[in-house]
Amino acid sequence: MIDTHCHIDDPQYQDNLDAFLREQQAEGVESILVPGVNIDSIEPVWDICSRYPDYLYPAIGLHPEDVKEDWEAQLALMEQALAHRTYIAIGEIGLDYHFDTTYKVQQQEAFRRQLGWAQNKNLPVMIHARDATEDCLRIIREANAARPNEPLRGVMHCFSGSHETAQQIIEMGLYLGIGGVITFKNCKLAANLQDIPLSRLVLETDAPYMAPVPYRGKRNESRWMIEVVRKLREVYPMTAEDIIRATTQNAKALFGLK
Repeated sequence: MIDTHCHIDDPQYQDNLDAFLREQQAEGVESILVPGVNIDSIEPVWDICSRYPDYLYPAIGLHPEDVKEDWEAQLALMEQALAHRTYIAIGEIGLDYHFDTTYKVQQQEAFRRQLGWAQNKNLPVMIHARDATEDCLRIIREANAARPNEPLRGVMHCFSGSHETAQQIIEMGLYLGIGGVITFKNCKLAANLQDIPLSRLVLETDAPYMAPVPYRGKRNESRWMIEVVRKLREVYPMTAEDIIRATTQNAKALFGLK
């Protein structure tokens, strides 16, 4: 299994990190991708991934909830890091109108600029969209139309939307990031994935958040993606091993992993 979205730089994981990662690896977690969220995460993400090369992979981006008055200064510092370091992806980026729309316009502009980085560097994107999916997809379409020879590729992180939205996303060449939410009571995601090809799915945790049932409410762990796999068996009539094999290959193809 490959965890395509895990905030392993979170302070919650730093005690006994070696043992923690050994446990994930022992239970089938092949790689973990670590997104950035703001300028304060640049060094912690880079440091932790440097300590575990070929297992942890860093991404860089400004999370929409971190788009505030200083958003342009934050992007400038990120561009400097991106120019001198090798990252697996641009992320976590996107739009979030759930709690506050004070910086809605600035979120959109920050999203556009970071999509431009991805096109310039030929990197995939990790997209966060909460109560803003329509605007997210519109801006991605605009970016693709402006640079038709450099189409964006990436994953819609923590997808929990409708079947119609899933179809739109995969038709744009993007993947769906499937995590613990699919195991939640009353979640309709499994039904909404009907007719969505497994070839467009990747696994993720969003750890330390979104732990799947039966671990809900605990600090999430990459190895618990097996619960997501078990739920996906209700949609795709195949073995857990086949689902793991397919989603792992999808992640490797999207992110260029060995």
